[in-house]
Amino acid sequence: MPAKYSHVKKRTTNPKKKAAATIQSGKDNNRHQKLPNHLDKTITNAMSAVSQLERAIAKIFLIRFEQDIARLFSTHIFCVALIHLPTFMMRCITVGGPSWVAYNADSEEIKDFFRSVVSMDLRQAGERVSTKSVLWSYTALREFALSNNVPVCRKRGLHSLRLLPHYDSLKVHMDSLDAMPHATFTKPPHLGALTEGLEALEEACELKYGEKSPLRSTPPPGWDHQWRMKVRTGYERLAQTLWRVTREFDVSGYGCVLREKLTTKWCDCGCSTDHLGEVCEKTVREDEEGSGVRSGKQREWDGRGSGVLGWETEEEEDIWDIDLDFGGSDSEEGDGFGSEMTIAQMMEIRFIKAEREKEFGNAAFRRGEYQRAVKHYKAAHSIEPELPHYQLNLAAAHLKLSDWLEAEEACSKALGQHRSIKGYYRRSKARRMLGKLDDAVQDLRAALKIQPSNNEALDELLSILPPDDSSRLAPSSSSLATSSSSTSPAPRNAGSLYDHLHLPKLKQPKQLPFPRSSNDDRKIKVSSIPVSYEVPLMSAGKASTELKSKDLKTRTESFIFPSWEKYTVRLATG
Repeated sequence: MPAKYSHVKKRTTNPKKKAAATIQSGKDNNRHQKLPNHLDKTITNAMSAVSQLERAIAKIFLIRFEQDIARLFSTHIFCVALIHLPTFMMRCITVGGPSWVAYNADSEEIKDFFRSVVSMDLRQAGERVSTKSVLWSYTALREFALSNNVPVCRKRGLHSLRLLPHYDSLKVHMDSLDAMPHATFTKPPHLGALTEGLEALEEACELKYGEKSPLRSTPPPGWDHQWRMKVRTGYERLAQTLWRVTREFDVSGYGCVLREKLTTKWCDCGCSTDHLGEVCEKTVREDEEGSGVRSGKQREWDGRGSGVLGWETEEEEDIWDIDLDFGGSDSEEGDGFGSEMTIAQMMEIRFIKAEREKEFGNAAFRRGEYQRAVKHYKAAHSIEPELPHYQLNLAAAHLKLSDWLEAEEACSKALGQHRSIKGYYRRSKARRMLGKLDDAVQDLRAALKIQPSNNEALDELLSILPPDDSSRLAPSSSSLATSSSSTSPAPRNAGSLYDHLHLPKLKQPKQLPFPRSSNDDRKIKVSSIPVSYEVPLMSAGKASTELKSKDLKTRTESFIFPSWEKYTVRLATG
């Protein structure tokens, strides 16, 4: 107590009065906290309007994100067909002859190789596209605001509450986006034919096997006057197979990080949009100051068409390979190496971690330790959630444990990314055990639509829907598989069997303008070459981020990393 008041005695408080005052205070607080009904309803309606606005903004960003992934990855696939397919064809031609690809472009061996590489490429889509897509969509939203005389702060960007009077226009745009066909992978219309790839392929064949070859005095068997037609037909059919395989993947299964932010983590009060504006505004203004605002840009919705160099031109591939392949420094994925890494490099390290967990899971699965395998497969998926095969492995382990619901869920997650035969088949087994026979039949038909000659799926479907007289209607599944992969006619009653199972009938091989040779019946094996990596060894008790580059010890490990560059093509044995 200060000296000037030291002569004053402190009076004790009457406990009864204090308690009464506390109770009275509590009553007053409760009375003042309760709002009148009309004010409470007004605030509720206002919050509901803000929530609807935020939901609309988030949905616009999500739909445009899917469109951006589909568009940019489709351009990437076109460039794969232009650059990498000629090399793949040359390797197949070396083993099987000039017409082998034309007759086998749709073989399961080729499609499985394409699936593995496309899956590896596509897992980078979310990482590569998300940042740019959000920036493009914010640019579109910002230009919409400016065109409606909504002010935009130079430092904090667009404040979402200022868009409330224009919610109806935003909703109309959202509904128009939502009504569009689901984003899929398809060849961009502005790109032309694969003429350059075909010319490079024919020139390589001419130099190696044709009359211009300095290594051969006479062309090898099969290289007659029709070899150009054979090579051209094979290249065209191979490109068609690549697009069919790519369309097995669903764009809505990728970009998990941004998708989660735009759905479960997007705040309805407006702070998410405000934070986004604060982050993006500086970049947008720097871009405008550097390149200038083009005519009509403020009146358009699309923040890409006039704001992205190379869009809808032949340089669009550079957006994927160069502009979008960037990463931050000192990334956690770098495990302490401390150098700036591209997205592709960071994804390689993440893939290595996930593959190590998968291998541990496979070893446990082979030993019959299915619970331990489940833990490792879950760890692999948590590290690399954009690869569907970890969920398929997880489903296999759950099936062994008779965990039918968990197996069904794992397969559904995998199928949300890639519509695969294994995913449909394993989910059908889980659903059959859960008593969902109609759903199980639907899954098996979906699997047989992808691969009509799949014996396991056909036998499983026959066990659920047996024909009236199996000895009369049903040829063996092996004979059906043979009929679908060769030119021999289908068994006499195969059509009746497929009609009974409500399956599309087996397609007869397309007649080509040149005869089939014995070399075209060869079986070819396409194998990815293992890649060696220097994997850091972590010291006990130290996190990877605590270690400096000079303190890290590494060891060399090999992993299968499917790519368009490192693979072998050889004759299959046995």
